[in-house]
Amino acid sequence: MAAIQVVRSEWTKIRSVASTVWTLSLAVVVTIALGMLISALTRHEFDNMSAKDKLSFDPTFISFAGMSLGQLAMIVFGVLVVSNEYSTGMIRTSLAAVPQRGTFLFSKIAVATGLALVVGLATSFVAFFLGQAMLGSHKAEIGDPHVLRAVIGGGLYMTLIAVFSMGVAVMLRSPMLSLGILMPFFFLVSNILGNVSATKKIGRYLPDQAGSKIMQVVTPIDDDTPYGPWGGLAIMVLWVVAALAGGYVLLKRRDA
Repeated sequence: MAAIQVVRSEWTKIRSVASTVWTLSLAVVVTIALGMLISALTRHEFDNMSAKDKLSFDPTFISFAGMSLGQLAMIVFGVLVVSNEYSTGMIRTSLAAVPQRGTFLFSKIAVATGLALVVGLATSFVAFFLGQAMLGSHKAEIGDPHVLRAVIGGGLYMTLIAVFSMGVAVMLRSPMLSLGILMPFFFLVSNILGNVSATKKIGRYLPDQAGSKIMQVVTPIDDDTPYGPWGGLAIMVLWVVAALAGGYVLLKRRDA
């Protein structure tokens, strides 16, 4: 089957599954709503902040506070896109129709990545503008130095979270197992490693912690991270490439 036909087939599969549409919608709503709420609360509490906190205040990053929960929905989307076919047994039919496993996998990843990128960028821009509206006089403008980079970076971050989840799901094949590993990894392990002084230097190289640097405009005063926004995004990309490579190798070697 020609690559174009495979891509069309994967697009039809993704848009016809209600769960993928719902998870992307949830990512949008949660990210924007929570970002607006945290921005409004921050404006209310701004005058009570310490001098140190005011110097590190990053209005752009505040508007992305909802990403912490929004990425949860992107993880679910990434897992479902891949593992739905395994859980229903349709993977055998798909691989019979497209024997070239590399073509099958990367067509699926390409379509899902494109969709995640569109949703991620739209969410990031809306979260920024509505978040800044909530911040009132403390807001940043899209034309301020590095702000546009951070806003575009927010969309890239959400996309990469989804693609990383796809790679893990290809390796594990089971939606429950994939989510059972990814959820604790991002919401427990990463936070613990990043906030405990003994493991902080390890935590900063995990995909979510490294990737989120792209959304920062103001560097916190006590931040000694050895890489900048683009360096952090590059680290996250390496994690994603490793996950996809692992998925590709295992898909080639084993039966459906």
